[in-house]
Amino acid sequence: MPDPSLSGIIKPEVRQAAAYALTHFEAEVKLDQNENPFEIPRELKERIVRRILERDWGRYPEFVPHETIRRLARFTGWREDGILVGNGSNELIYVALIATLGPGRTAVIPQPTFAVYKLMASILGARVAEVLLNPRDFSFDAAAIADAASQADVVVICSPNSPTGTLLALPDAEEIIGRARGLVVVDEAYHEFSGQTLLPLLDRFENLVLLRTFSKAKAMAGLRFGYMLAHAGVAAELRKAQLPYSVNIFTLSAAELAIEEASVLGNVVPLLVAERERVASELGRRRGVEVFPSHANFLLIRTAHPARSVFDALYSGGVLVRDVSRYPLLDRALRVSVGTREENDRFLAALDRALEAMA
Repeated sequence: MPDPSLSGIIKPEVRQAAAYALTHFEAEVKLDQNENPFEIPRELKERIVRRILERDWGRYPEFVPHETIRRLARFTGWREDGILVGNGSNELIYVALIATLGPGRTAVIPQPTFAVYKLMASILGARVAEVLLNPRDFSFDAAAIADAASQADVVVICSPNSPTGTLLALPDAEEIIGRARGLVVVDEAYHEFSGQTLLPLLDRFENLVLLRTFSKAKAMAGLRFGYMLAHAGVAAELRKAQLPYSVNIFTLSAAELAIEEASVLGNVVPLLVAERERVASELGRRRGVEVFPSHANFLLIRTAHPARSVFDALYSGGVLVRDVSRYPLLDRALRVSVGTREENDRFLAALDRALEAMA
C-alpha cells in the first residue's frame, strides 16, 4: 500500500506502482535471468582490461562515443546518425518512453511481456492499452495490436517476447507499423536466437525503432550495454531525452572489442539454440508438463501444480528458475533459461524429482 505520509511529495503514478524487483537467490544452477552461461573468454577479458588501463579514468567519455557507434554501424549495416548507445537496452526503453509518453498519451503493450514497459509508461502518467496474446500459443494478436496502434502514441513489442519466447512475424510487424499513429519500439534483445530481425523494415518505416543488447548472446549482462537503431531524425529527438555520459569507458571498451570479436562470441548461439530444442524435446516427454515453442534463449513451461511449489522444489534441488505465474495468462507457468548441457540436465533431473514427489 502507498505510504500516506508521502502524499504530495511523490507523484501518485509512482506511489501507486509496484516496483520492478527480483529477489536474489544463490543457487548451484542459475537459470532465472536468461543470461548467457558461456563466459567471455579470459583472453578477451584481459584485452579489455589492457585497453581500459590505457585510458584516462579522470576524464569523461566522449559526449557521443563515435568510435563505438562507427563499429556498430559496420556491424549492423545501419547508418551512424541513427544509432544511440545506452547503459543496457533498459535505459533506451526509458529514453523512448519518456520522449513519447505523458498524461493524456497512450502506450500499446501486448501482455504478458517484460514488466518494465508498463511500469515506466504508468509512472510517466500515460494510459496503457494492453492487448493480450493468444492464450493458446501466446502468438501476437497482430490485428488487435494494429487497431490499438492506430490510436496510440507509442507501441512497445518485445520480439522474441519475454517470458513467452514468441516471435512477431514480419508480415504482422508490417501491418502494425504501417497502421501505427506513433512510434513502434521493438525490443530485439533475443533476436540472435531467433534468426529474425526487423532491420529490413527500418528503411521503409520512419516510425520504427529497434532496441538491442549485449547482455544475452554476447554474455555482457554484467557490463550493461545496449543500442538503438532508428531513423536519423528520430534518433536526434530521442537523444534529447538521454542523460549525458550514461555509458562508462569500461563498457564502451568492452563493447568495441565484442564487436571486433563478434564471430568468436557468436559461436555459442548455435549451441544454445540446439540445447533449447533438446531440452524442449525432453520436456515434451514429461507427463504433466506443457512446453511452449521458443525463439529465445529460454523456455516457458506449465505444469499441473502451482508454480511456486515447483519453483521451491527445484530450488531445493539446487536449480533456480523464474516463477512467472503472476503474469497475465501464465497461471502455473515457469520460465527456464537455457544453460550449458550439464546445467540443463540438472534441471531436468530436478524437475523429475519434483514432479514425482508431487504425484
